[in-house]
Amino acid sequence: MTGLYEEIRIAAHAIWTRRWLALAIAWGICILGWLAVSQIPSRYESRARVFVQMRSILPAGADPSAMGDQQRDIDTVRQTLTSSVNLQKVVRGTDLAKTVSSDRDIADRAAGLQNAIKITAQQDNLFEIVSSAASPKLATSITQKLIDIFVETNLSDDRQQSSQTLQFLDGQLETLGGKLQDAEAKRADFQNRYLGSLPGTGSVSDRIGAARAQLSQVEGDLAAASTSLAALQGQLAGTPATIAGGGGGAPGVGPARARVAAIQGQLADARGRGYTDNHPDVVALKAQLAQAQAAARSEPAGAAAAGGVPNPAYVSLQSMMADRQANVAALRIRRQQLQGDLDTLNAKLTEDPEVAAQQGEIERNYTVLKDQYDRLLAQREQVNLRSQAQTQTDAVKFSVIDPPTQPRAPSAPNRVLLLTGVLIAGIFGGIGGAFAMSRVQATFPTAQRLEKASGMPVIGSIGEMLTRQQAELRRKRLKLFAGGVGALGVSYVALLGVEMLQRGLAA
Repeated sequence: MTGLYEEIRIAAHAIWTRRWLALAIAWGICILGWLAVSQIPSRYESRARVFVQMRSILPAGADPSAMGDQQRDIDTVRQTLTSSVNLQKVVRGTDLAKTVSSDRDIADRAAGLQNAIKITAQQDNLFEIVSSAASPKLATSITQKLIDIFVETNLSDDRQQSSQTLQFLDGQLETLGGKLQDAEAKRADFQNRYLGSLPGTGSVSDRIGAARAQLSQVEGDLAAASTSLAALQGQLAGTPATIAGGGGGAPGVGPARARVAAIQGQLADARGRGYTDNHPDVVALKAQLAQAQAAARSEPAGAAAAGGVPNPAYVSLQSMMADRQANVAALRIRRQQLQGDLDTLNAKLTEDPEVAAQQGEIERNYTVLKDQYDRLLAQREQVNLRSQAQTQTDAVKFSVIDPPTQPRAPSAPNRVLLLTGVLIAGIFGGIGGAFAMSRVQATFPTAQRLEKASGMPVIGSIGEMLTRQQAELRRKRLKLFAGGVGALGVSYVALLGVEMLQRGLAA
């Protein structure tokens, strides 16, 4: 520990004996460093935050893509806000316009602003705009101009784009409308010349397909009606036309036979409605009829009169059969008509296949143009609705959460820290220079060092004796050294004061 202390004392003595060199080096480093710090331009940052609120005034489903389009527009504006065109607007709209005299100067200033402006999306629909400039006022004006461009780009440009879109769609609709009218005229002329006498509508192939479908349906209906008519004829053949009954004042029909006739009428009516033999009502009526017929067979012959009366079941079956026959006849006539139409169309297709091909082409062209026109018209109505909504109300609302700040201190450089760093570097540089010089010069601060270096014993050492004049001169030099050190500190404090004054004047 004693050896370390001794080394420190020796180093301090070596530095002290070369204190003027240390002071000179410190002054040189500080002057050069402070001069370099003073040449660094100050940069002031102004910040603002903008909230974009999406508001859809259209009813749900009126324009499902509107919200997505608005969000994409905002993202596009955020990405292109720092484009050269917008930055040139910033140059012309702020005090930077006083420093330019030509378009080239404006382009150079705009290129310089490219790295001085940052737009960051902090949260959903919340953006922070940061701009830096050489003065607080200029930084604030640049940020405010960017906010104005932000609003203008989302409102006026979007409405201008909607207007241009409407003009484009109107032009396309006019062109398609003319083509559609020509296609309609050609289609009508073709039908009047070639297809006016043919049955059905549409192309020949479509008419043939429709006729075949109708013919298949009619044939199915005819088969069902014929089957029902045959069943009804079988029932009519097994039903007697008359039943025994009284006449000339004799007693009427016996109760058992009258019940048989009534049940037979009910059974005929049920089958006329389409009930099968497995239907519960038909099964019940058959059981009742069997019981009534057994009772009628055991009924005395005298219970019935000698004459007969018309069977109600037979009369009902006759009426139903007449209806079924009329239905079958009508279906047969319809089948013949459809078959004739189909034969006519097939003959037309066989005789002149080019006409059918030409009509198919005309119909396809007309259908394509009609679909395109309808789709374009629907798009035009959607764009028109959005344009009216944007014109009458603000679909996108911009709220300035934090207005542009007025910076009071430069964001860069930190001159207080730099000035202090230069002072510390000067002090340590002077000390380091004096210590290095002590190592270069061959001097021995103690007798032990001389003995160790020479290898010869040192008998003793003589202390320095100063006269009064030498002591007075040494005190003056010490005062001068202290003044030099104090001047260095005063210079540092003065530079700090100048920095504070400049900040106050800039604010």
